[in-house]
Amino acid sequence: MKCRHCHAALELPFIDLGSAPPSNAYLSAEDLWAPEAWYPLRVLVCTECWLVQTADFARADELFDADYAYFSGFSSTWLAHAERYVADMVQRFGLDANSHMVEIAANDGYLLQYVQARGIHCTGVEPTRSTADAARDKGIPIVEAFFGVQLAEQLAEQGQQADLMTANNVLAHVPDINDFVGGFARLLKPEGVATFEFPHLLRLIEQNQFDTIYHEHFSYLSLLAVERIFNANGLSVFDVEELPTHGGSLRVYAQRQDLGKRPRQSSVDDLLTREHTARLKRLDGYTGFQANADRVKNDLLRFLLDAARDGKGVGGYGAAAKGNTLLNYAGIGPDLLPFVVDRNPAKQGNYLPGSRIPIVGEERLTETRPDAILILPWNLKNEVTQQLAYARDWGAGFVTAVPSLDVS
Repeated sequence: MKCRHCHAALELPFIDLGSAPPSNAYLSAEDLWAPEAWYPLRVLVCTECWLVQTADFARADELFDADYAYFSGFSSTWLAHAERYVADMVQRFGLDANSHMVEIAANDGYLLQYVQARGIHCTGVEPTRSTADAARDKGIPIVEAFFGVQLAEQLAEQGQQADLMTANNVLAHVPDINDFVGGFARLLKPEGVATFEFPHLLRLIEQNQFDTIYHEHFSYLSLLAVERIFNANGLSVFDVEELPTHGGSLRVYAQRQDLGKRPRQSSVDDLLTREHTARLKRLDGYTGFQANADRVKNDLLRFLLDAARDGKGVGGYGAAAKGNTLLNYAGIGPDLLPFVVDRNPAKQGNYLPGSRIPIVGEERLTETRPDAILILPWNLKNEVTQQLAYARDWGAGFVTAVPSLDVS
């Protein structure tokens, strides 16, 4: 396999999670009678540009189809994050009714609804029909397509160049990262700004967040790798912020390499120095991750087996992609985790891919009163424990498995 950015041969292994179905390929009751497509889930490191990436087995159009079931708007934490982002960008870059903002991977309109409410012209680009329709229902203009240089040039020819482009949690999802980034350089106005948010590889390693690895995430990103990719495709980084979202993310600010005039902030070189110190440009910076993942898997299995032996009930919460990676790697099925609650009606009544655990509404918790609730999207632990605080009344505990088993 060749690196998807620099095309060097990939030889350094990072982690091997066996095989799994796509993490957002939820199953209907009818699907339970049919076979599932499973793909190897292996991650390698390019020792030329240091881009960490999955081995290619599944195509993007197989992963992000018309029935894609991830809707951003069901998390109050994420909605609050989006609203703060819009307020901050309006203030920092002076956006007004004469501005045009474009969001790539607009999902269900979770963010652009706040842009629209401020009277700012906006456009969303979203390739999946289910989420695109949800955004249109909010009155948001959507271009239903995958983004790259060709689409960017078409939009620019139509007078749709952007003052601000937003790409939240999508840079890791694109198989052709060069074409994707190159599109930003084409669609930005001369003084335009693009921001990219993505989980930080450094935090993934430090916090043992191996469950954020799945087929839909083609890349696992450090600033070291991102800056090199941007420079090669017409963008330059001028600022970076560290965020608590998704267990630790970066917000990278970029401008056109040819015309951008914003000065480079010290935050960029400070973070690059930290990544160098963490040995993200050395082979030994990537060793030991497999063993840490195996420890998490074994600890969770032991907890569930002990609960089953002792006659204690355990329910899951959050039919999240990261949870599917964890459950499938650990080989956990309905015998140990009989259901997973999710607030998204599009998921309820379906089944988790691979494990085939049923997805149910929240009322199942009060009906069954489990002794423990396993929170699969551990990054939303505070939100979930507040939402489900009533479960404490019957003595339920809350469990997370990453970065290590925690029962509270």
